[in-house]
Amino acid sequence: MIWKKIPLKTLDGETVPAQAPLIVSASRATDIPAFYADWLLQRLKEGYVLWKNPYNGKFLYVSFSETRVIVFWSKNPAPILDCLDEIGEIIPNFYFQYTLNDYEQEKIEPALPPLEQRIETFIRLSEKIGKEKVVWRFDPLILTQTTGVDELLKKVETTGNQLKNHTTKLVFSFVDIEQYRKVRQNLSKSIRKYREFDEDSMQMFAAGLSRLNGNWQFEIGTCAEKISLEAYGIKHNKCIDDELMIKLFPADNALMNFLGADTGRQETSPFPAVRREQSIRLKDKGQRPLCRCIASKDIGMYDTCPHLCEYCYANYSGSHTV
Repeated sequence: MIWKKIPLKTLDGETVPAQAPLIVSASRATDIPAFYADWLLQRLKEGYVLWKNPYNGKFLYVSFSETRVIVFWSKNPAPILDCLDEIGEIIPNFYFQYTLNDYEQEKIEPALPPLEQRIETFIRLSEKIGKEKVVWRFDPLILTQTTGVDELLKKVETTGNQLKNHTTKLVFSFVDIEQYRKVRQNLSKSIRKYREFDEDSMQMFAAGLSRLNGNWQFEIGTCAEKISLEAYGIKHNKCIDDELMIKLFPADNALMNFLGADTGRQETSPFPAVRREQSIRLKDKGQRPLCRCIASKDIGMYDTCPHLCEYCYANYSGSHTV
């Protein structure tokens, strides 16, 4: 999507063209809540960010003047918690994609806080902004020579039992090793032996997860997966999700108009419904073909995340630059 272009006056007095997105992603490329919360708050106060395109190296000014929603992505949003009240005064609509994996034994997320601490942060965040605004991601699911489907299900069960009252949604994906060169290169340096899921192991995991969800009653979805798991009550998910935004922020008329929401409320639902043709039109064509997200403007930069997870596609190597 080509967002609206506006003239922007920078702090040094220069007037430049800027993109003015309605939906901002912060960020698929790096963990802004964990490492750049103060930077983001300052950028929001000043009204814009200068973003570098990772493919052509060109710089782009991004204005927040039209922004209605921020979608946060994080594995450790603890540092941003104290900023959320101020952020909410500038952009009141936001929700979190919170990746909370248990790979402590495998040691493939080496720079993350202990799992117990991350679960506590999840609960604090949920209590602060509401459980509907914190999506739990166990992402990606990874098989090794010592971690099979049963072991993964035990990890998910232990974490899910603690999050039962603090979220309404779980999203997962199966690791793609061969599809992403950076992932393949990063994992090839590890002493652990990783392997891809096949269809049988995907079905096995889905069946086990469905059983566990009898206790949780989460909405469960997959992220950019081809396989159909609807038989287990698992949907194809949208992470930048127009339907979720309509549910969370129905009073924002500008956002509802952009999303094509049917604001004629139905007796069966207190929320507007999304018009399917508008949802299709808004699909983010810059993502993978199987991604169902609607368009957003990501303001993060690749190769700037110090988490250094071994499976990460956003770092070019085992090091990072900031």
